[in-house]
Amino acid sequence: YKRQDQGNQMRPFLAALSMLSCIPPGRFCPTEQDIMRSIHFFPAAGILFGAMFYALAWLFTVYLPHPAAAMLLALLPEFLTKGFHLDGLADTADGFMSSRPKERKLEIMRDSRIGTMGVFAIVALLGMKFALFDSMTDMMAPAALMMLNGRCAMVLYIGMSRYARPDGLGALFFRTKPWFGMVFAYCAMLACGWFLAGVKGLAAAVMVTVFAFVWSHITRRVIGGATGDTIGANEELSELLTLFLLIF
Repeated sequence: YKRQDQGNQMRPFLAALSMLSCIPPGRFCPTEQDIMRSIHFFPAAGILFGAMFYALAWLFTVYLPHPAAAMLLALLPEFLTKGFHLDGLADTADGFMSSRPKERKLEIMRDSRIGTMGVFAIVALLGMKFALFDSMTDMMAPAALMMLNGRCAMVLYIGMSRYARPDGLGALFFRTKPWFGMVFAYCAMLACGWFLAGVKGLAAAVMVTVFAFVWSHITRRVIGGATGDTIGANEELSELLTLFLLIF
């Protein structure tokens, strides 16, 4: 029975990995219950991804020219997620900047085609990430905290929001408040932030939490709540905010 319970606890974590990255889950196929519970393990996935990018940043710094290392650290998170969160940012930019009624904005965000504002958002985000990394002498801690804080920010944003659509995969995360995941996310950001970057890391954790709160109110006012796209946008913008705060 103990082994079975351990296996049941691993399923939400594996579901979190499969939803947040392109890491192959093997034969694992998450159930609806696994997906609902996976949100509590987003911070754990963020810690894993942070450790991966800490090691990658060290390797790039040692073996590559600084601009090349900065460019790879800006681009590789999108390869890890197959651009899933970046697509959410682009769709959010298209919808929010369309000057249309709420219902029409939701339709635009659901459209798989990317418009002018979506392309602009992608280029601006990746360009700023590259510029920030290129301005840093030590890229290891920022790379790790960028990955961690982005995943933790998703949990905080979901916990502070309501779902804007009547259906959709994202609705599974809003059936109950992820209190454990929110506490785990905030504590993980504080602990890892202090360990890797001291006071700057703590400031980044606090500001990412504040941004999740502000973003939840913005999305509620503009489209009535959160969607999968605004969750992805929150993740990408939280990564960028983390880098901004760590460069000073």
